[in-house]
Amino acid sequence: MVSEVILPRQGQSVETCLILEWKVRVGEKVRQGESLCEVETDKAVFDIEAPRDGTLLKVYHQEGEDVPVLSRLALLGEPGEDIAAWEQAALPESAAGPTRTATQPGPAAQPAPADATLPAPAPAPRVPGAGISPRARRLAARLGIDAAALAGSGPGGRVIERDIRRRAAETQPLTPAARARLSASGGTLTTPGRGGGLGGRVRAEDLRPQPDKARPETQMAAAAGPFTDLPLNPTRRRIAARLLESLHDSAQYTLHSSADAERLLSAGEELRQKGVTFNGLLLYIISRVLSEFPDLNSHFLGDRIRCFTRVHLGFAVDTDRGLLVPVIRDAGNLSFEQLSRESGRLAAACRENRVKPDELSGGTFTVSNLGGLGVESFTPLLNPPQVGILGLGKIGLVPMQGSEGVRFVRRLPLCLTVDHQAVDGAPAARFLQAVCGAIAAFTPTPMEKQKNEERV
Repeated sequence: MVSEVILPRQGQSVETCLILEWKVRVGEKVRQGESLCEVETDKAVFDIEAPRDGTLLKVYHQEGEDVPVLSRLALLGEPGEDIAAWEQAALPESAAGPTRTATQPGPAAQPAPADATLPAPAPAPRVPGAGISPRARRLAARLGIDAAALAGSGPGGRVIERDIRRRAAETQPLTPAARARLSASGGTLTTPGRGGGLGGRVRAEDLRPQPDKARPETQMAAAAGPFTDLPLNPTRRRIAARLLESLHDSAQYTLHSSADAERLLSAGEELRQKGVTFNGLLLYIISRVLSEFPDLNSHFLGDRIRCFTRVHLGFAVDTDRGLLVPVIRDAGNLSFEQLSRESGRLAAACRENRVKPDELSGGTFTVSNLGGLGVESFTPLLNPPQVGILGLGKIGLVPMQGSEGVRFVRRLPLCLTVDHQAVDGAPAARFLQAVCGAIAAFTPTPMEKQKNEERV
């Protein structure tokens, strides 16, 4: 009997997956649990496993295709088994699980005559406001687009992000200067879907001129000498698009300060013997301060700000495929050791391609630490819809004037980037001041140690 393989959901925010590689070819046998293919979301790489023993009879999507979740990927069965009924059967709008098995298809599933013309399926009626992905809904709110009126291109007619961007590109008004430049020389939007003018109007400076056909890229590069073109991998492409969107859709500004790290370093030496890492200790302090600043522990959703009572702390991890941001759930209620263990587990899972989609989503605030690479100060970019990200630099000796004269103190640089649409400068400065104060005054008292051990 024939079984179909369905692309499962990889987290609530994932709409499509890119097929990287088929590990099994049509006609080859596979055992249950073996990898059929490798797919990638905008956050991680996953294996799609065979649901049963069998032979790969047909593949519906090739390497390099971006496939909506719940789409049919392949058919498994016995060599030479008839799959005509499956070829004519349409995929339902929602699947109960990763596979469905055909035993004896009914008359309606029999193949149609060769000369028959199959009518195109009519789109299912959709209630306004339903059938819209969360990301598409947020983007539509920011751009002022009625998503409920669109015909979606996702599974079952669902409206997804690309539908919103397509409508925005079609309907965004142009200034007279921009229209004149397009008529004269052509061009494309540097940031698709929205211009930099009032109300998002496309200005002349928002247009990127068409490439000069008289000087091809090969000729231009040849003038500069030998070169190597490195194609962007899927993760790099998604990171590039997401960061460009971050800068385009938010009003980012960065505050810089530093904290006295003497007590923190001394406490870290003592706690390291119990498995507490220095980074885990910093995440512990930041999560506690965030609990007192709900305006920083929030999401900006265009027409409202959603403040969270719990801290789900994301932290940046460098991997071979690019930057990933796993999330420590309920970080504000974890102990020193629990935070250190969880951050270590998630970092290892990211570097080894074992991280799960849900572990890369749902963060309320992000921390990025480049101190270990010798960076003293930098400007971290927001991870939308979060309104804040805190960058940590390299601890260094700084001269400080005290009552006994000048002395050198080890200080930790902090760089806080905030979305001005959601948080003004003064509240952000108070949060940064509170973090610096908590780091400078940190001493794990016997009571804190006891609470920490009780949580463990």
